[in-house]
Amino acid sequence: MLLFGAGLLIALVAPFTLYPVFLMKVLCFALFACAFNLLIGYAGLLSFGHAAFFGGAAYVTAHTVKVWGLPPELGLLLGTAFAAVLGLAFGALAIRRQGIYFAMITLALSQMVFFLALQLKFTGGEDGIQAVPRGTLFGLFDLTQPLTMYYVVLAIFLGGFVLIWRTVHSPFGQVLKAIRENEPRAISLGYRTDRYKLLAFVLSASLAGLAGGTKALVFQLASLTDVQWQMSGEVVLMTLLGGMGTLFGPVVGAALVVTLESYLAATSLPVPVVIGAIFVVCVLLFRKGIVGEILARLPGRAR
Repeated sequence: MLLFGAGLLIALVAPFTLYPVFLMKVLCFALFACAFNLLIGYAGLLSFGHAAFFGGAAYVTAHTVKVWGLPPELGLLLGTAFAAVLGLAFGALAIRRQGIYFAMITLALSQMVFFLALQLKFTGGEDGIQAVPRGTLFGLFDLTQPLTMYYVVLAIFLGGFVLIWRTVHSPFGQVLKAIRENEPRAISLGYRTDRYKLLAFVLSASLAGLAGGTKALVFQLASLTDVQWQMSGEVVLMTLLGGMGTLFGPVVGAALVVTLESYLAATSLPVPVVIGAIFVVCVLLFRKGIVGEILARLPGRAR
């Protein structure tokens, strides 16, 4: 709680010293990474298809706000609902398999979404959906103002983070951990593990969609980049760097990756090579991720 309070205080004053759009990007990807971590870190399910939920919700939010003229709160709601339905469909198919087969099924399904985003007319093809209006939230908050938009994004991130925290520390979360550690034993205790895994998959997809829809409003753009398989790989990288199975690890990992991408883009250095090298170093020196290693060295502290 002390760490959470300190982080919240920093987040509240950060836009007065740092570029708000950069901070909003960090928060969007932090929520995306936390949603992914809920699935892999606590249920033990590795998905290579989370870009479908992130990007799919971004397209739905952008389209409903720009073309249908809906307010941003309804656009986000519809985008999140679309990600939840997509997660239910993907999860119902994928949880029938385990391990690498599960990962490959999610990747294949995600590539289908990418193909649809490329071909369907309403997505704008390679141009994407541009100039998405931010509008006014609940008719009260003008999201065209950078500070207002930042604090709305911060509130969305905090809501998603608290939901994940509550899920992890609930009886449902304890069952997920049991499934991760030893699924046959969980089955022998009478738990219908497929239902738990499916619910975790849908919840993770919904939060990933919320992150994608929020990013579409922040950057006023939904593009193919959001649904490419590289986006799924990037969220895996963020989670592993920060610490899989920890609450704050994905936040740290997302902040690190977004910061590196932003600042290295202004240099002549090859960004993927530099980030890949840092990832190799972290894997060799921090096997549990940055936050995971810190927690492991503090006796008596649970993850």
